[in-house]
Amino acid sequence: MNQALTIAGAELRLMLRSRLALVGIATLLLLSAIAAVTSATQMAAAAKMRAEAQVATDAQFKAQPDRHPHRMVHYGTYALRPVGPLAAFDPGVDAFTGTLLFLEGHRQNSATFGAARESSDLVRFGQLTPAFVLQTLAPLLLVFLGFASIARERERGSLRALAAYGAGPWSILGGKALALGVAAALAMAPAFAALGWAAVQQPGEAGIAALTALSYGGYLLVWVLVITAVSALAGSAQGALVTLIAAWAIVVVLVPRAAAAWVGVAEPLPSRVDTEFAIAADLRRIGDSHNPNDPHFAAFKAKLLKQYNVTRVEDLPFNYRGVLAQEGERLTSQLFKDYAARAAAIQNAQTETLTTLGIISPALAVRRASMTGAATDLGTHLAFLAAAEDYRYDMVQKLNGLQASAVASADDAARSKDPIADRRTRISADFWKTIPDFDFSAPSPGERAGAMAMPLAVLGLWVALAIGLFAFARRRLERAGL
Repeated sequence: MNQALTIAGAELRLMLRSRLALVGIATLLLLSAIAAVTSATQMAAAAKMRAEAQVATDAQFKAQPDRHPHRMVHYGTYALRPVGPLAAFDPGVDAFTGTLLFLEGHRQNSATFGAARESSDLVRFGQLTPAFVLQTLAPLLLVFLGFASIARERERGSLRALAAYGAGPWSILGGKALALGVAAALAMAPAFAALGWAAVQQPGEAGIAALTALSYGGYLLVWVLVITAVSALAGSAQGALVTLIAAWAIVVVLVPRAAAAWVGVAEPLPSRVDTEFAIAADLRRIGDSHNPNDPHFAAFKAKLLKQYNVTRVEDLPFNYRGVLAQEGERLTSQLFKDYAARAAAIQNAQTETLTTLGIISPALAVRRASMTGAATDLGTHLAFLAAAEDYRYDMVQKLNGLQASAVASADDAARSKDPIADRRTRISADFWKTIPDFDFSAPSPGERAGAMAMPLAVLGLWVALAIGLFAFARRRLERAGL
């Protein structure tokens, strides 16, 4: 152990004397610090803006004057997805999925205002965030710092000298890996400081923040072990550098993008236009509440008349138009939920496939773990869409219920011709105040920790493989007589 520490100290002093290493470490630290500050500032501004916008839109809805309830169904309101608890560390899918939904009767709208749609294609390469720095830039820095750690000693002939002083393969490999691990820890420091600050701001997130830090620690440990092993196995420093840069390009850049493209082909998601056409066709098939001769609604009316033992809808003890609107909304909302469930199943299958493909790229695994921990993953977005749809349905049905119970049937039928009847159909604005505000909370830390189990297991497999390669490099050194 003392020999490994001595070798690690010598390697660190060599890094300090190297201007290239110092510039690389300083640049990454600066980028990481800038990413932490800018991401935290942007997410804080976004969180404040969305919270204020949600309060404003809820207040605007409740401030409407006396109206016909069905007018309020079409007036609608908005739901905004709150910023994830640890979004300052990893914004995840936030830039691509949209954050605002318009909620109205008879329709299920798409989320809008995704940053990737409003800005250049550079956003799709990756935002400068602490997570991006650790996933993409930190491994590249470690490659340049460690590619020659052992290959350089072999080219200089100093491996024999180290062996003469009693340093064995484990001491040499361990000392070089330890020095590179110190550089990795420095690279992680600003990002982890941002993660820790976010956890301090929200004490309930401390556990999940620690789990996220552990996932990145495992990810960079893989790189440290692989870089040291490749440096020991390569015939020259140049060969080690080419091999490691190629590995970085494949593992960090090529495989994640190729995997995403392949998953999109293997599990195709219908476009919004195709879905709209399919929903419209199904709506015509199941029933149209605006068509008095529609078979479903004709049977629905006959059932109500028989139930209340009357011959005309005007004789029903409630406003038939409101009950008709409730039945129409029930049918259409169920159809919306069915299509949303199919789309969610496809998207979840795509996500699970990407997680499985983490076996060929630890970058995929750590990315999934990071977004899940930060509550900025696809699952959280789908949960928001489901919560918004439930809220929309309850709001619309409450308003339709007010039409059925608080608006006289005769006035409702005559309101388009009789101004006095039209005024009588406008119920008190106090009713709007009884509609609860939209509220959405991210999955609990415990739920997110459970969802991180699979990507963390994949990262654990990568750590085991890296240890195996490290042990193989040690045996090669032993066979070389060290």
